Amino acid sequence: MSRGLVSIVGAGPGDPDLITVKALKRIQSADVIMYDRLVNDQLLAEAPEGALRIYCGKAPGLHSMNQEMIGRMLAAHAAEGKQVVRLKGGDPFIFGRGGEEALVLAEAGIAFDIIPGITSAVGTSASSLIPLTHRGVASSFACVTGTGSDGSISSVRWDLLAHSVDTLVIYMGISQLPQIQHELLHHGKSGSTPIALIERGTTSEERIITGTLAELHALALLHQVNNPALIMVGESVLVREQLLQMQQAANASMTG
Repeated sequence: MSRGLVSIVGAGPGDPDLITVKALKRIQSADVIMYDRLVNDQLLAEAPEGALRIYCGKAPGLHSMNQEMIGRMLAAHAAEGKQVVRLKGGDPFIFGRGGEEALVLAEAGIAFDIIPGITSAVGTSASSLIPLTHRGVASSFACVTGTGSDGSISSVRWDLLAHSVDTLVIYMGISQLPQIQHELLHHGKSGSTPIALIERGTTSEERIITGTLAELHALALLHQVNNPALIMVGESVLVREQLLQMQQAANASMTG
């Protein structure tokens, strides 16, 4: 039997309308969809009625399927001539382990392609009215993980990040908030630096909490922020307040 194709697809940051046209076409023609925890159910409903849907998501400390098994299943279904979609939240090559799965498929001689998606940093920052870059305020940004592969704080160079990047976006950092806050403050990041906690960005359940770096952990506890959530650190967070005020003024003039 001829071999199939595995499409490693980015589902975007949460809002199902933010998926790309190409990604949607892959879903609509899939025989098998292996999907992650943060994939919106509306996207799964786009698959053909007879498509096999396999959940292989990973919650913090709880994996429904290990990475080796995922790779084996992708290869096995494709070897049967099926069109397989590996559906991941955000973009598959940004903290999505898409590269690992592509290597497994390549080593097995399985045809694959990569369909990019809007990563959470880009989607949720725009949805939250917080620009990653802004003239005169931020000319650089970095996306980092707050949690290492062993569950402890990430080994990224917090000493360098505290000073070399204008806007810092931290994925998977909620469980490490006290340590992240300590590292940035310890390495000289001002406690008055604006921050935002964005929970379930771009979705109808989105929550945005703003404050300062000195308040970061306390704000998360006060508002009971849970995963999935991003942490943004930088002066560009203040642009959100400016835009909100301008929107409110415009709305008031229209109704007045």
